[in-house]
Amino acid sequence: MNILALDTSMGVCSAAMLRTAASGHNKRVLREAEMMRGHAEALMPMVEAVLTEADLSPRDLDMIASTQGPGSFTGVRIAIAAARGLALTSRAALFGTDSLTVMARRALREGLAPGGPFAVAVDARRDMVYLGLFGLDGTRLDGPMLCTPTEAVARLPRDLALAAGNGAGLLAEAAAGQDRAIDGALPDLQPGAMALAALAAESPDRTEILRPLYLRPPDAKPQNTALERRR
Repeated sequence: MNILALDTSMGVCSAAMLRTAASGHNKRVLREAEMMRGHAEALMPMVEAVLTEADLSPRDLDMIASTQGPGSFTGVRIAIAAARGLALTSRAALFGTDSLTVMARRALREGLAPGGPFAVAVDARRDMVYLGLFGLDGTRLDGPMLCTPTEAVARLPRDLALAAGNGAGLLAEAAAGQDRAIDGALPDLQPGAMALAALAAESPDRTEILRPLYLRPPDAKPQNTALERRR
C-alpha cells in the first residue's frame, strides 16, 4: 500500500510517503521542517519530493492521510485541502485523525516509556490546553478537548504521572496545586507525517470527508460593513 501523509497543524510542516509490503520491507520517505508560518508554500514541494524519492506519481497512491486538528486555524486547513485535492486526482482513499493522537504515536516512537496511561498537552494560550488521554500503546482514551490546566488535571486518572508536549509543564504546575505529581516530557513534541502514515497503515478506518477539528472559535472577527457601521 502506498500512503501519503500530510501534517501542517502546528509548528511543523511535513509530508511522508510510506510504502508497505507483505514481506515487511517498508519504504519510508520524509520531508519535515519546523515553521510557524509558510506551510502553504512549503507543503506541495515536500509532497513532490517524497513522491519523487519513492518513485511514485499521485495516481499510484492508495491512501492520503491528514491531521484534522486541533492546531492552527490556517495550518489545519492547508493539509486537509491538499489531501482533498490529491484524492480527487488520484482517487485514493482518505484517512484523518486528530493531531494529539499523532503526537502520542510520535512520542512512543521517540522513546517515551510512560508505564501506564499518559497525557498529551499542547499550550492553546489564554491559560488553556488541548488535552488528550492515551493508553500505554498510544490508544486514545479521551479527548481531544480544550480546558484549563486545572480542569485537565482533574479529568486525568489519579495514577497518571506523565504528560508530553509543550503544555505538559502547565499540567505539572496545576498538578502541584492539587497535591499531585505529573512529570513533563518532550516539550518540543509536534505531530508528524510519518507517525500519521503509520497510524493510517494500521487502521481499518477510512474518512469519507476530511473536516477540520476546531475546539475554539477563531481569534479574528469579521470587520463591520459600512451598512452595519451606520446603524
